[in-house]
Amino acid sequence: MPYDSSDVAKAAINLAISSRTSEETIIKELRTRNIIGAAVDIGGDFNSSIPKIIERAVVAAKRSGIIKECHVHEGAVAGATREALVQISMKASGYSIGGKIGIARSGEHLSICIFMSLGLLYLNDVVIGLAHRAVPEL
Repeated sequence: MPYDSSDVAKAAINLAISSRTSEETIIKELRTRNIIGAAVDIGGDFNSSIPKIIERAVVAAKRSGIIKECHVHEGAVAGATREALVQISMKASGYSIGGKIGIARSGEHLSICIFMSLGLLYLNDVVIGLAHRAVPEL
């Protein structure tokens, strides 16, 4: 059964909001539905962490087999990650962040979800960014 972009986006969101303990179970369940998934933790000062967040997303996507090692695939992950970061940058800029990137792919659909907690003293806020790319199968 082919999945559309909203199905893949939901998978990325589930991975991003999952706990580390439930992450492997979700990835295995997604694989039974022909969706490949990965997740990676992120944290630090938002502004200075942007390049590291993009790099971590690309590395996680390659390691998990979501993408192949080619500039088209790597660029799609980097671009989608950057787009998700732009969606949350107004709220996160200047804050210490901690969170997770969820990555999911089925066929040509690739989604990146970034879920973050923004720290300010003991008052925390949350933010989510989501992006999609169409990636050719090689």
